[in-house]
Amino acid sequence: MSAAVDLVPFEEALKRYDPVIGLEVHVELGTRTKMFCPAEVEFGGEPNTQVTPVSLGLPGALPVVNRTAVESAIKIGLALNCQIAESCRFARKNYFYPDNPKNFQTSQYDEPIAFDGWLDVELEDGEIFRVEIERAHMEEDAGKNTHVGGTGGRIQGAEYSLVDYNRAGIPLVEIVTRPITGAGERAPEVARAYVHALRDIFRTLDVSEARMERGNVRADVNLSLRATPDSPLGTRTETKNVNSFRSIERAVRYEVSRQAAVLDASGTIVQETRHWHEDTSSTSSGRPKSDAEDYRYFPEPDLVPVAPSRDWVEELRAALPELPAERRRRLHAEWGYADAEMRDVVNAGALDLIEATVAAGTSAAGARKWWMGELARKAKSDEVELADLPVTPAQISELQGLVDSGRINDKLARQALEGVLAGEGDPTAVVQARGLEVVSDDGPLLEAIDAALAAQPDIADKIRGGNLGPVGAIIGAVMKATRGQADAGRVRELVLERVS
Repeated sequence: MSAAVDLVPFEEALKRYDPVIGLEVHVELGTRTKMFCPAEVEFGGEPNTQVTPVSLGLPGALPVVNRTAVESAIKIGLALNCQIAESCRFARKNYFYPDNPKNFQTSQYDEPIAFDGWLDVELEDGEIFRVEIERAHMEEDAGKNTHVGGTGGRIQGAEYSLVDYNRAGIPLVEIVTRPITGAGERAPEVARAYVHALRDIFRTLDVSEARMERGNVRADVNLSLRATPDSPLGTRTETKNVNSFRSIERAVRYEVSRQAAVLDASGTIVQETRHWHEDTSSTSSGRPKSDAEDYRYFPEPDLVPVAPSRDWVEELRAALPELPAERRRRLHAEWGYADAEMRDVVNAGALDLIEATVAAGTSAAGARKWWMGELARKAKSDEVELADLPVTPAQISELQGLVDSGRINDKLARQALEGVLAGEGDPTAVVQARGLEVVSDDGPLLEAIDAALAAQPDIADKIRGGNLGPVGAIIGAVMKATRGQADAGRVRELVLERVS
């Protein structure tokens, strides 16, 4: 647990300090085997069963580069508008930690595979913020430590630790930004939006499952404060391995408030790594932050340089799929949504769902009505993501088709949707089982109309006198009598015929 500290309110801190952020995002690549050996990669395997002499760092074991991992790294670099190196090499990053069996990590240092890029990220109100990218480099992941005893799974207070080397050697790409300045009070939102945009790109490129809850994507959040935007950069802290969008945003806010409190008290910010505590939304001190020279980088002697041919790079560039920002612009134009409507769709995580619903035959307006209306309310009340609701785009398309054909109206459709969400079957089956179809046969409708007119005889006189307002009262009575299953349009026609 982190020690309690006095914090300066975030808004108050921004009156005296300018925040500068930097993000180092690691993505595990979805290759079949590890970065430098043929060990299989599979999430959730029995501990220490997916290892080889190479991934365990045994004497005499020699690494071989995974070509698919290199290809994925190039794709990521191209998607981030980076230059792709004509030649790059691996280096040994030397440090000791139990999850690092070789006592060094094979990474890239002064010669990354991709460099000098940028990514435009869209904030919730539509503002575009450009994030400059310094480099994207290849490396291998470490193993996983499990701390037993104590609280919160942390090493502090643990009785002992276990190490699983299944993850050791899984290929990673690390994407490092340049200092992100000018964000001001929106720095937390910019950090969140940037990592979200990266996650979407990884999935679009099909280079990773990019499941943050599994640690496929992890962010190290760097933050420093300075007196004014013209002042030199302050001393930074690095909050390690933050793996949810919400936590990335909260980690930035917390460090702004904490560092402001230290500076206000004439204290000194320590350059260090910090741990993120999900339960308290706070950080705690980890270890002094090492500089590059502390790792004693030197070229990996067992690996030759990687020199992707320009023809290969251009082939990969030409084969890139439509990237998320381009796709959003295209769908925005095709669907005809207002800017605010499109932002709401994106922010709700409904873009894929609506696209699939439209592809199944529903209009863009009809698809949006369900996903951003009834289903969004259901997801909020159940505290789940839209995509986790037990309903598919095909079922929503089928439901709207029943409305469009006149078999049910919107009110009955909502009842049918309740049945679908309850697991009663597809919309058509629910409508049939619950007897929800609209009554369009004139016989039953005329009976209900006659009963309503007989109960309110003055209304007929008003209608004959040219006042059509009271027609709604008769329609309402008929809808009530038919449990909402009457065709309201047909009822209106019959009422006017009956009265005249």
